[in-house]
Amino acid sequence: MAGIELMSSAFSDHAFLPRLYALEGENLSPPLTWSGVPQDAAELVLLCEDPDAPSGTFVHWIVVGVDPHSDGVAAGQCPPGGTELVNGFHRQGWGGPHPPPGDEAHRYVFHLYALSEPCALPDAPSADQVHEAVGRREIADGTLMGLYHR
Repeated sequence: MAGIELMSSAFSDHAFLPRLYALEGENLSPPLTWSGVPQDAAELVLLCEDPDAPSGTFVHWIVVGVDPHSDGVAAGQCPPGGTELVNGFHRQGWGGPHPPPGDEAHRYVFHLYALSEPCALPDAPSADQVHEAVGRREIADGTLMGLYHR
């Protein structure tokens, strides 16, 4: 499967996310750039999840319908053509990192999926529902991981 390069000017892969992007900060979604999207991609799906949450994998951001010809998104914005779904905080859009105080640093995994055809998701899907929906249509993906603790 082809690989998408997913990066951020705000943090490096496996490095700490600045407080600006956390729920307790400005709660802005971080800027992201990507390259290597296959020409035949019908849409991109962006997911940010915390696999270290005490209650199980927590969804921080899901964006469907992202323009496959786009190459990034600015901080605090919705990716071009995208529709933000409801996150684990029961709010539409980005919900920044907010791990329990004193926990070890949590991982915030950004996934960008290139799909062969659009996928349908409920308004507030779980991470498992997203993985299942994109899995059958995925033609390429990219991952970027940030860390955060309080």
